[in-house]
Amino acid sequence: MKKLLFLSILSAVLSLSAFTVFHSGYHVGDTATDFSLKNVDGKMVSLSDYEDAKGYIVTFTCNHCPYAVMYEDRLIDLHNKYAPKGYPVVAINPNDPAANAEDGFPEMQQRAKEKSFPFAYLFDEGQKIYPVYGATKTPHVFLLDAKRKVKYIGAIDDSPRDAEAVEVKYLEDAIIALENGKNPDPSTTKAIGCSIKTVK
Repeated sequence: MKKLLFLSILSAVLSLSAFTVFHSGYHVGDTATDFSLKNVDGKMVSLSDYEDAKGYIVTFTCNHCPYAVMYEDRLIDLHNKYAPKGYPVVAINPNDPAANAEDGFPEMQQRAKEKSFPFAYLFDEGQKIYPVYGATKTPHVFLLDAKRKVKYIGAIDDSPRDAEAVEVKYLEDAIIALENGKNPDPSTTKAIGCSIKTVK
């Protein structure tokens, strides 16, 4: 009887483990690493370059993903609204162009020119930064404070497909909370988008 009970418990544990998603990367409250990545203008960019920043909207995005494309105008608007207040958008393309040629550096330069991106659009060459942050989607947002402490992780808002249908602006609400000296609530949401492309 005891053996049967043990086997039942073991089976349940193994089944649970099979469906458990183990999160790697940063959690809210962690201090994020700085980086030095190539911008579409050819210059290397680090978070420390933003001397007057009160925070950073670090956004993993790309050229080809339909969800990333749907959020381009919203990211432009967010940068234009909040960069003057000390919260610049810093966009990073985490995809390996060997997995999708549309996400190559020349293609990034072309897209940034077409859309007149007012923010840095950086290439995570060698895919060294996105695993450290724990990004899994494009887009995937990490809102940091001035000391690079992670304050919010997840989606930009609750309506990826239709900007006019947005009811909750998760990222903007999180920025407003920081401005008021409060912690964002919610501090995490589920990022909706395309999986990050890599060649293993």
